[in-house]
Amino acid sequence: MAGPVSPLAPAAFPALPEIAGVRFASVAAGVRYANRTDVMLAELAEGSAVAGVFTRSSTRSAPVRDCEAKIGAQTSRAAFLVNSGNSNAFTGQAGERSVAEISAAVAQATGIDAARVFTSSTGVIGEPLPHERIVAKLGELNAALEPSGIEGAARAIMTTDTFPKGATETVEIDGKSVKIAGIAKGSGMIAPDMATMLVYIFTDAKHDQPALQALLREITDRTFNCITVDSDTSTSDTLLMAATGASGVDATGSADFAAGLERVMLDLAHQVVRDGEGATKFVEIRVSGAASDADARRVAMATANSPLVKTAIAGEDPNWGRVVMAVGKSGAEADRDRLSIRFGEILVAEKGWVSPSYSEEKAAAYMKGQEIVIGVDLGLGTGKAVAWTCDLTHRYIDINADYRS
Repeated sequence: MAGPVSPLAPAAFPALPEIAGVRFASVAAGVRYANRTDVMLAELAEGSAVAGVFTRSSTRSAPVRDCEAKIGAQTSRAAFLVNSGNSNAFTGQAGERSVAEISAAVAQATGIDAARVFTSSTGVIGEPLPHERIVAKLGELNAALEPSGIEGAARAIMTTDTFPKGATETVEIDGKSVKIAGIAKGSGMIAPDMATMLVYIFTDAKHDQPALQALLREITDRTFNCITVDSDTSTSDTLLMAATGASGVDATGSADFAAGLERVMLDLAHQVVRDGEGATKFVEIRVSGAASDADARRVAMATANSPLVKTAIAGEDPNWGRVVMAVGKSGAEADRDRLSIRFGEILVAEKGWVSPSYSEEKAAAYMKGQEIVIGVDLGLGTGKAVAWTCDLTHRYIDINADYRS
């Protein structure tokens, strides 16, 4: 655990339902720290479709590259094996050997084809993964598999996270219910592409794999790719989703299922931001009136990633000039005299100057809240976008200055 729990954390880990066709186990393997739960195993039943979205970092890790190669249209038994404490990134051929050894050992312990074993690692970059410690625990993990073990799995994948992250939805399709449950880890090194974290989502719905892959990528672009903590894209981003089909309900093409999945993914994405390293404020950037959606996104992310904007928010300073700066540097088309800026419902600037109705006192009071909305209207068109971020405090430095110690 990275010090005290984030002040933006939910009151408690949600009561996630058991997902038919999935069993979980977690264990302390001593990957980096003694007596810390740091490995989780999820076993997926016969008929499971697996889809995934991964980091596009050119220095992505060995587990990410292996998962990319294994994602395909087959539906069969599968397993997710995840460790924290070591990312197995920038570890050369040794990293590839670690993935192969773990996959083979999971296959031996569970009877699942090694080609259907998806591994993920998170933690320190550039140190060899002591995979033998994980392999030594696979018999114990396999014996401990149970449908109710998802919270333990959520805790096992944490690094600098201050709380485990989970979300769930139940969706009605043709009068029958299907369940969706997801867990995530992420706190620092968070930036879109797809945001830096590990995410695992499970449903008992049946779903065509290629269609699920397309749906997952589409929703990722509206959720995990719209969050940022520090603008740094990880080597280990992994989002894996399994549809076991155990409910017998086919969700392929269901708009209700897609909407439910998006709610789960957005909930998890927001929790990652709320656990941003050192965060004390949850910030939503709403951009409208852009020449295009792409331009709106440029403005939203330039604002959300600006250290000057984020430190002003941390200091509870309504420094709207920093938002003007972010718009100008974004590369999006902008016109000084058409731009307007709001903090919550407070109109701050318009028509090239501070708004005549602006009250610094009211804006300063607004900035003291934990939930901040910054609105930017470019006044040029119909393009719009939303991004979510957090403030930047000294605690971020404290956490990252001694991350490896």
